[in-house]
Amino acid sequence: MKWFWILLFCTPMAWAQNGTGYDFAIGLRAGETSGLTLKKSIGNSSAIEGIIGFRHYGGSVTVLYEKYVPAFNAKGLNWYYGLGGHAGFYEHHHVVYYRHHRHGWYRYYYHDNTYTLGIDGILGLEYKIPNTPIAASFDLKPFVEFGNRGGIFSHLDPGLGIKVAL
Repeated sequence: MKWFWILLFCTPMAWAQNGTGYDFAIGLRAGETSGLTLKKSIGNSSAIEGIIGFRHYGGSVTVLYEKYVPAFNAKGLNWYYGLGGHAGFYEHHHVVYYRHHRHGWYRYYYHDNTYTLGIDGILGLEYKIPNTPIAASFDLKPFVEFGNRGGIFSHLDPGLGIKVAL
């Protein structure tokens, strides 16, 4: 049991050895692309982030390559920027109303599925709280996506995130 406590108190020192302040983190992101985030540091100032997002009766999977730069000479505060892409699936429910002459209103439902591929950027500010495994972030994740039904959609996608380093 004492090894558990030794590892628990020594781990924060290992998190501070790279640009993100941690090696691996799991968390939540709130924004247009809301969902579960997983982030893995891959060098002194780089990370790969995955977002399993939920929005508009569907979901998406986003993968981003991010670079980290210290911000304002404050310990634990970093700018990050990067590029990536996503794939998504959205189900749309449409209702068409019509009136039958004897029984009032009837409803007719039909479903319209959309598959998308997109290009994402990211620019944000993350603060890794010293001596804790918690990091909070604010970012802009602009994207352009192309749908199988011929549509093109873009959004600035601001988001707030909280992560726990493991």
